[in-house]
Parts: sequence; structure tokens; C-alpha cells
Amino acid sequence: MKKICYITTVPSTINAFILESAKYIHEHTDWDITFVCDEDEDFGASLPEYIHYHPIKMERGISFAGIGAMLEMKRFFKEQKFDLIQYSTPNASLYASMAGKMAKVPVRLYCQWGMAFVGFSGLERRVFKAVEKYVCSSATWIEPDSMGNLDFSHAEGLYPSDKGSVIWNGSACGVKLDKFQVENKDAWRSLVREKLSIPTDAFVYGYVGRITRDKGINELLAAAKDLFAVEKNAYLIFVGPDEADATIDVKLMEWAKAERRVIFAGFVSDVEKYLAAMDTYVLPSYREGFGMGVVEAEAMAVPVIVSNIPGPTDAMLKDVTGYVIEKKSIPELSAAMKRIMSADLEAMGTAGRKFVEEGFEQQEFFRRVLEDRKSLMGEL
Repeated sequence: MKKICYITTVPSTINAFILESAKYIHEHTDWDITFVCDEDEDFGASLPEYIHYHPIKMERGISFAGIGAMLEMKRFFKEQKFDLIQYSTPNASLYASMAGKMAKVPVRLYCQWGMAFVGFSGLERRVFKAVEKYVCSSATWIEPDSMGNLDFSHAEGLYPSDKGSVIWNGSACGVKLDKFQVENKDAWRSLVREKLSIPTDAFVYGYVGRITRDKGINELLAAAKDLFAVEKNAYLIFVGPDEADATIDVKLMEWAKAERRVIFAGFVSDVEKYLAAMDTYVLPSYREGFGMGVVEAEAMAVPVIVSNIPGPTDAMLKDVTGYVIEKKSIPELSAAMKRIMSADLEAMGTAGRKFVEEGFEQQEFFRRVLEDRKSLMGEL
């Protein structure tokens, strides 16, 4: 029986990207499965009985407490004698890469789902890039969640060209198509628009995620403000935490909070219904591992606008399922948001749904993940 361990900084990453894959592996193998992340009693209680949970205190951001987390991981890895450890998210990956190498875990898989240094400049970029190179060098194998980021990593010299691969067409977990029931799009669209007091004939842009600079939210707000001045029937929905962090322009956020056509829906458990209410999904991000919101929007037959960066551009077909704009460009984003109002949204949406069905269906993705893990551990 093989023993595998998944490590992330916080439980939400496991819930979002790992739990369903681990369930699939349990159903198709006799492997022993363990999760390691920050302490969360409710998370531990929610897990299936066949998954072991070993909490280790971790925090986002740089902290001296990380030394303790790394040492605890080293002790735990040596004690458990795992055949494979899989780690993702910046802090957990740094600690696990060090601990796994010292504990001599045979397979140390770094799931490179985003690189922090890409969003920085100057000394900060150089420091975080050095950390990224260390994590990559300590791994026995690396799996970014997009071909764009694999190519970028090789070009940046993060690891050699014969090291690293992408599962199928990318993403961290595939798309559960029976959740994104496109046949219910019209009904969900009406339901959510009525709930949010949005007219049925309004043109609605949407975004799902955190309100922070690196997601391109300053540019999105600036572009929306310009567009709203001339398009009186345009709306913008934010789904997710409605509090902006310190990187967001204060005046733009004040405008957004005061503008009735900018709607902050907050956290929702039925994101598919809110995507259905949108005419276009916008992700003007500076950096992404993949950009799951893009394929989820396409699964609901919603056209997309994305930045020209690795990840999101792997998750769509340029000028077929949506438009690509240069990151940090308010003029390009404004032009694309205006242009898509007169595009054939139905054709784009249909192409997007087909693209996701053929390349990102979750059960097929999980099957390929399992084959990959067997290969890494010498079972194939």
C-alpha cells in the first residue's frame, strides 16, 4: 500500500483543488492518504474517515514560525515514510520542499499552481524568484497547471527543460460539468438578476475572486468607470470577498461602492448561477497558475476577457471563446469590454462550453492524475 501526503498552507486550497481528486484516488486504489495544512478543527471534522489530517501551524506570508512548521514536517515525514508528497501554495511548498528533501521522501511533487515572484519587481522579485528556484530544485518532479507556465518556467531557468509536465490540458482539478449545468443557464440568469435587481436586458460583466491588485482589479474598475459613463445599461458583478486590500486604488473603490451598477455579491456556494447571470467574465490578472474561473465561465457558455499571461490564455481560445488583452492596459481592457458588447455571444459561449467538455472534464482529469501518480511511484 502506497502512502501519499498532500500539503498546502490553508485548508481552503485542499477543499477547492485537492479533495475531490483524493476521493477519486481512494475509490480506485488502496493508498493511504494524508492532508497537512494549517490548523482548522471544522475542516478536520469535515473530512472523510479514510483521510488522515495532520495540522501544522502555517500562515500566509513570510514568518519565523515557518521554521517550526518545516521542522515539524521533517519529523512527520520521517515518521510516516511517505512514498510521495505533493505540495502547493508558496509557504507550504517552501517548508515541504526543505522537509521532504531532508526526510528523503522518494517522490517530492511540486504542483506549481502560481508563482509569487511574477507579480513583483526589483529586489523583491529577485528574492522570491530565488525561493521559487530552490523549491523547484528540491522537488523530484514539477507539475504546473498550464503549458504556458511550464514554458515560462523553462524560459526563466527555474528548472531544466527535461523536468516538469502538465496533466492533460492543464488546471488543478478539472471542471465538474454536472455542477455547471448549461441547460439551466437561462433560468439561473433570471433568478440571480432578479435577486440582484439587474434588468433582464442589461449587459453584465463579472469577476470571481479576491479584490486585489494582482488580479487586475484597479484596471477593471477604471475600465468599468469609463464604460459606465457612456453605456447606461452596463453592470459589473464581483463574486467573492467584497473587501478590497491595501493594493486597490481608494478612489476607484469609493466609486465602485457608490455606483449602483457595481454589485458586490459576496461569497456564494452556487457560483455557477452567478456566472449564468453574466454576459462576459473578465480576468485582467497579472499572474495566474491557470485561472479556474475562466474555464468555469466557459462551462456556463459565458465568453471571457483575459490578460495575455500564462494560465488564462491556456484556458480559452483567443477570439473564439473570448478576447485577450495586455495586462495592466486600461485602454485595451476598455476596448475589449466595449467590443464584446456587439459580439456574437451565443457563438462564443457555445464554443467555450465545447472547449471545456473536450479538454477539462473532471473525471477524465482525475483518471490522468492517478496514472501520473502511479508512474511517479513506479507502479506503471
